[in-house]
Amino acid sequence: MNMKTSTKKEALGKGISALLDNIKDDWSSKETKGILNESIKTQSNIDIPLSEIEINPFQPRADFDEQALNELSESVKVHGVIQPITVRQLSNNKFQLIAGERRLRASKMAGYKTIPAYVRKADDQEMLEIALIENIQREELNAVEIAINYKRLMEECNLNQEQLGNRLGKNRTTVTNYLRLLKLPPDVLSAIKAKKLTMGHARAIINIEDPVAQLDIFKEAIKKELSVRQVEELAKLYKDKKPSQGAAKTDKASMPLAYRKIQDELSTLLATKVQLKLNKNESGDITITFYSDDDLNRILDIIGK
Repeated sequence: MNMKTSTKKEALGKGISALLDNIKDDWSSKETKGILNESIKTQSNIDIPLSEIEINPFQPRADFDEQALNELSESVKVHGVIQPITVRQLSNNKFQLIAGERRLRASKMAGYKTIPAYVRKADDQEMLEIALIENIQREELNAVEIAINYKRLMEECNLNQEQLGNRLGKNRTTVTNYLRLLKLPPDVLSAIKAKKLTMGHARAIINIEDPVAQLDIFKEAIKKELSVRQVEELAKLYKDKKPSQGAAKTDKASMPLAYRKIQDELSTLLATKVQLKLNKNESGDITITFYSDDDLNRILDIIGK
């Protein structure tokens, strides 16, 4: 293994900076010759006309806060663009954004005609991966948004949890904890997005498998503004009482795995108790529990009735 290869491997797991770290190597490589013009090959970053830059089609971020953009624009007017954006070159006078759309938008708002940029080689897969990782590293992301981006990275970039952890500089347990959040009922996920619940609260609730119990603990936590420790205690109390529900446990255990999975997925989707009852002739019944007229209407909305 040569020193250059070793350096690149050591950079794995350090986030967006690691992915962009070897730009000079990209420019000086044999593959780059004949693609970039002389000024690009000999500079660590260049000023590119804003009119020559296309938006990243793989940008996972759909919404940009206007007030935050205005504040960034004012900062750009005073200090300039401190951190260059990153682009790939499509042709002699056309570039495509890889990372830095907020800086690009703010520069346009500030009336700039050019912007400092790193130019690197990247295929569509790398474009998506870089865009998702940059999105994950935004400080204002809530835990659910991070979990959704983790899932997208795994599905769209063909990564397992360990590989994703290496890309992000996170251990596998951290990745697993975020992904588990997506199994919580919609009401709980909405509360996390609204920052009414923290990651700590969510981790305590996710340890309970029953969606009905999850919702009960969630409602109690919101109503009484419980701390993470108090929610953990509630979850522990539920687990201690659960063995007394022997009959229900036996019924579920006797059900084929495929049906148990369907029952659990329906319970999660509808955020209420769902019970499958199987008959000998392969027919059966589905029982959906609701607790009020409002709860019934909520369930009907989900199933499109």
